[in-house]
Amino acid sequence: MKGQIIKSFFKQKLQQYSSMMLVSFLAISLFSACQEELPNNIIKSGPLALSASKTNLVLSQKDVNNNAVDLTWTTGTNHGTGSSITYNLQIDKKGNNFSKATNLNVGKGIYINSLNTGALNDSLLTRWGVTPGTSADLEVRVISTVYSEPIVNDTSSVIILSVTTYKPVSNTLYIYGSASPKGLDLNNALYLTPQTDPTVFVYQGTLSVGTLKFITTLGELLPSYQFGTDSAHVAYRTDLSQPDNLFSITSQGVYKITISLLDLTVSINKVNMPAYSTIFITGSASPNGTDISKATQLVQSTTNPFIFTYQGVLQAGDFKFPVNRNADLGQDMFERIDDSHMYLHTGGSVGDDKWTIAKKGYYTLTLNLADNSITIYREKLFMVGDATSIGWTITSAIQMTEDATDGCIFTYTGPMLVGGFKFPVNRNSDWNQDMYMRTDDTHMYRHIGGQADDNKWSITSAGNYLITANIETLELSFVKH
Repeated sequence: MKGQIIKSFFKQKLQQYSSMMLVSFLAISLFSACQEELPNNIIKSGPLALSASKTNLVLSQKDVNNNAVDLTWTTGTNHGTGSSITYNLQIDKKGNNFSKATNLNVGKGIYINSLNTGALNDSLLTRWGVTPGTSADLEVRVISTVYSEPIVNDTSSVIILSVTTYKPVSNTLYIYGSASPKGLDLNNALYLTPQTDPTVFVYQGTLSVGTLKFITTLGELLPSYQFGTDSAHVAYRTDLSQPDNLFSITSQGVYKITISLLDLTVSINKVNMPAYSTIFITGSASPNGTDISKATQLVQSTTNPFIFTYQGVLQAGDFKFPVNRNADLGQDMFERIDDSHMYLHTGGSVGDDKWTIAKKGYYTLTLNLADNSITIYREKLFMVGDATSIGWTITSAIQMTEDATDGCIFTYTGPMLVGGFKFPVNRNSDWNQDMYMRTDDTHMYRHIGGQADDNKWSITSAGNYLITANIETLELSFVKH
C-alpha cells in the first residue's frame, strides 16, 4: 500500500512536470516567433511598460507637421495563453483620472505611436482647455488586451509629459491695399503662399505704386498685420482703435515679399524676376486637354528667368497659359493678343482669348514675360549623311515632306547611297541642333544638341527608298523600291 502511494505520488509529479514543460515549450515557441517580427528596440517580455522619447515638450507652430514625441511600450505578456494582444494608448490632462482621455487604439503588433505637434497642441487648447502659451501636464498610459478566455487587460504605469503650448497664427494670409493687383476688394485679396514652415508666407509678383497691409481672412479687415517698428517688421492689429500703419510701394515692378507671422518680420524687395515662376499650358491642343489640374508645365530658362518654353506635340485645337493648376479657373493666365503677343488676363475677369493651331505637329512655344511676346514654331525635319546626295553638308540638308494632316510624320522618297544618315531639325551649320538618331532599325530618339552621342542608320544597298519618320511615336521605316 505504501509503495502504491509513493508510486502514485511520483506519477502525479511527473504529469505536473510534463505539463509545465509543455506550457514552457509553447511559450518559448510563441515568444520566438514574436521575436522575429518585433523591432530590436522593443522589450519582448516582462510587464507592460511605457516610455517617451522626451517628457518636457515645448511646442512650436514651425513644427506643426512634425512629431513632438515618440511613445513606445513593451510587448507585455499574454500570461502563457498563446492569445493575441492589442494595445490602446490613453492620454489625458493630469488630474482628470483619464475621464476625458483621448483613446488611440493602435491594434496588434504595434509598439510605438508618435504624437503630431499640431494635433497635440490643438487637443490641449480645445479638448482640455489649456491657455495658449502656457504649460500643462499630460498623463499617458497604455492598456493591453489579451484575447484569452476570459479576456485579460494589463495597464502600464503612467508617465507624465510636461507640454508648453503655442497660440496658433493664421494659416492664410492676403495682401490688401492700393498697391496690390487686386486693389481694395476685401473679398478678392491677393493670396500669399505658405512655405514648408507654415508660419512663413511668400508672394512674388507685380505691385503698383500705393500702400498695402496683410489680412488673414477674405472679407475681414481684422485681424491684420501692419507696418511695425520699421520696414522689416510687422505689427499684429486686432482692434480698429490700434494704429493702421501701412507699407508703401514707391515704384511699380515685380516684388518678392516674405513674411513670418511668428517672428513678426517681413521683407519687401523689388526683384529682376518675372511675376510668375511657373507657367502651364491648357486647352484642346495641349497634351492633357482642358483638364487644368493636369496642365503641362513649361520649362523656365536657367539663364533668363523671363523665358518659358514648351516643346512637344500639340493637337489641332486651342491653348492658353495659366500660372497654376487650380481647378477653379480663377487664376491669372497669359492669353492671346495676336500670334506673337500676349497679355496677362487677371483671374476672374471677363475674357477668354486663346491661340488656335490648325494642324497637329511637334511645336516649340517660347514665352517671354519681359515683353509679353510669344513665338510658335512647328518643327521641320531634314536628312543628312553620306548616304544622301548632299553628304554631310548640313546647310544643304534635305528637307523631308511633312504629312498633309499630321505634322509629326515626315517622308523622303528618292535615291540613297551606301553610308549613314540621321535627321537634324534645322540646317544650322554649328551642328548643335537637336537631331533624331538611331535606337534600332525601326526606332529613334531625340538627341539633344551638344551632347556626345552620334548614332546613325546605315544603308548597305544603294537604290531608291521610301523613308518615313514619326517624331511623335519615334518610329522609323525605310523601304527599298
